Formats: sequence, C-alpha cells, structure tokens
Amino acid sequence: MRSTIFTFLLLSLVFPHYMFHQPLIFVNGDMKLIQETCKNTKYYDLCVSSLKTNATSTKTDTKGLALIMIGVGMANATATSSYLSSQLLSTAPNDPTMKKVLRECADKYGYAANALQDSVQDLATESYDYAYMHVMGASDYPNACRNAFRRYPGLAYPSELARREDGLKHICDVVLGMIDHLGL
Repeated sequence: MRSTIFTFLLLSLVFPHYMFHQPLIFVNGDMKLIQETCKNTKYYDLCVSSLKTNATSTKTDTKGLALIMIGVGMANATATSSYLSSQLLSTAPNDPTMKKVLRECADKYGYAANALQDSVQDLATESYDYAYMHVMGASDYPNACRNAFRRYPGLAYPSELARREDGLKHICDVVLGMIDHLGL
C-alpha cells in the first residue's frame, strides 16, 4: 500500500488550500480551455469551480486539467478515509460491528485514493484506457462501503458519508469525461 505520508505531502504541495484551510483564490486568467474541457464532463459546474480554484489551471493543457481534478479526487478520498478513521475512534467500544464497517470503509476510500494515484501514472504514459479503468475503480470503492453497511440491517448509512460518496463519484465522473476527450 502507498505511504500515507507521501500522499499527504503530495496533496499539501499540490492543493495547499485543501490541507490547511486557506482561503480559496479564484483565478481570473483565460478560462476558455477550462470551459471547453468541462463541457465534455457530466458535472460542468463542479468541474469549472474545482479548476478555477487552482492557480495552475489556466496555464496547463487538457491533460493537466485532468491531473488537477484527479488531485481533487485524491484529496476527497483521503479526507474521507481520515474522517472514517476519526469516526472509528469515537465509536463506542461495545459496538464492534460499527467499528468493523468503519474500518472497512476507511480502507476502501484509501484504495480509491491509490487508484487515482495510479491513474496519474497512466496519464503520464498516455495509457488512457488504464487511467479510465483506475478512475472507474476509484469511483466504485464507495459502493463497497455502502454495501458493508447494508450487510448489517441495524446500521444506518450516515448522511455525511453519503454526501462524501456522491462527491467522490461526481469528481470521478468529471475526470472520466476528461479522459474520454484525451483519448480521441
């Protein structure tokens, strides 16, 4: 498994506003490529708003925009894994089922971050089919988490986790649209 420290360092260098809660700075540069690229995605508004918060987005190509969105997805998956780990610590010791499910879910979101990291390497080598496959995998890991809750009828799927799941899936859908465009 990839080092959590490496992921944290990578994300803190590429996306410092996500890691340290600094105010977001919106870029007023040429937005034409961002808008054109985002038109090829399922969630245009999410795509544009995510990209315009990154200062490098107006100075890169379509592949660079995809890499920025992958970084957003990695930040989301890593933050969700950390959130689940914190929930694990605050869960009552007499609830082993909830602890088991939270641990499984934290692992799944960690795997999602790893799959997104793999897609970065695939894009670097222009292996767009593999990049697509890894992003699809990252998008599917939250389903395994939801299914873990379904295996235990007494456990309710937390609304915060559902919100985070939707966020990661939407980010992955944006990246998939970008990769489709790259592979043309």
